[in-house]
Amino acid sequence: MCSWIKKKFPEVELIYLGKEYTKPVIESCSVIDKFISWDEIQQLPSSEKIIFFRGLQADTIIHVFPNKEIATLAKKAKITNRIGTSHRIFHFLTCNYKVDFSRKKSDLHEAQLNFKLLRVLGLNDIPSWDEINYDLSYWNVENQDLPSEINNFIHSQKNIVILHPKSQGSAMEWPIENYIDLANELVESENLVIFTGTENEGKLFRTTIPSNPYILDSTGKLTLKQLIFLISKSSTLVACSTGPLHVAGICEIQAIGLFSARRPIHPGRWKPLGALSKAIVYDTSCPICAKKKECSCIEKISVETILSEIKKGA
Repeated sequence: MCSWIKKKFPEVELIYLGKEYTKPVIESCSVIDKFISWDEIQQLPSSEKIIFFRGLQADTIIHVFPNKEIATLAKKAKITNRIGTSHRIFHFLTCNYKVDFSRKKSDLHEAQLNFKLLRVLGLNDIPSWDEINYDLSYWNVENQDLPSEINNFIHSQKNIVILHPKSQGSAMEWPIENYIDLANELVESENLVIFTGTENEGKLFRTTIPSNPYILDSTGKLTLKQLIFLISKSSTLVACSTGPLHVAGICEIQAIGLFSARRPIHPGRWKPLGALSKAIVYDTSCPICAKKKECSCIEKISVETILSEIKKGA
């Protein structure tokens, strides 16, 4: 979305307001001029928050992720154009441009849906999937020092396959036992396997990771910047619908996403960008998923299916 704005209005200054943890991702996006941490702003007294927003001298704010406090501050700071979805009641009091569209009922990908907010700026065309999917030139990854046990393999002849089993509860997950079986199969084919995740996620499966010099546990050891760099140097990442999967797609490596067919969490809405990305579901016609009921069919995706997809991209 930021790349599209910059293409249409090259002279515009783009300021990204987001939570602190997103900063490394935003800093990898070359079209964004400045990142502002919402976590830091929230520490300010109310009066200083308004002063801060006024100091940005922004002409327009686009509420991609609706937040009542941010919307209120933008109005009090007298930002001229305040754009938000009409599906938030508080936007009727804070936004002077309200765009009507439904996320749940739409067949558009999440990366396309937010473009509807840009109609207020005169950008009426929603880019096709191909236009979004194959224009990733705005993505730049900075070199990072990695833990020595990983760094020693970065320049080796082995393909690096990242397995990211957990999602912090944001998605339906493939069983950890399947990831372990997949790791064992991958090292037999002379791949290096690296498990990634947070420290808390690592505690959930760390003890089950096989003892093998070519299967590494990096959980809790990498910053987000380091993880992004590691992903960019890998050949494949396997995960459910979670952040690292989307980073892998934008890094244009083989991003293999494991999905439920249930709306609104199906791959049509959330599959990763990138020409080498693949979305796998067990049964696209699953009758339980079709009824929008919680279903565990993702657990039935076989290890052999994932191996086959990895080999296709090798």
